[in-house]
Amino acid sequence: MDVSASDIHVESARVQQQIEQYLGMGSGNLLFEFRQLDNQTRLDLITVNPRHQQSFLFRYEVGYDRLDVLRKMLAYVQRYRDTESSYTIQWRARGDKELQTSYFRAHNAYEALDKLYYGRDLNTITVFSVVLNPSS
Repeated sequence: MDVSASDIHVESARVQQQIEQYLGMGSGNLLFEFRQLDNQTRLDLITVNPRHQQSFLFRYEVGYDRLDVLRKMLAYVQRYRDTESSYTIQWRARGDKELQTSYFRAHNAYEALDKLYYGRDLNTITVFSVVLNPSS
């Protein structure tokens, strides 16, 4: 679909809203971070857990512009449960006493840990377990 320059913002907003609806998350719990890499645009889709107020990488995509990466992200969220395994990670933030449990979709345990540690120093949280959940 060809989108004129004046409609690109409207279409981008529409696709972002579709992603939020598909994931069942409001805009306060889902962050879209765009940045330029050489001649491409990278979108980092970040989730914020409302209970413990920690952010994690959900997924990143690279494309030729904002709309391209948003469309790739939408295609991913519509199919990721079929293509990736589910992991449960138990962890604790430095200084906290409470053990936290977070869930990630990833191709392997390393990718799940990368999503957990996204944007933070490795020393700020301690991981106690990474478990591959049985597939249904």
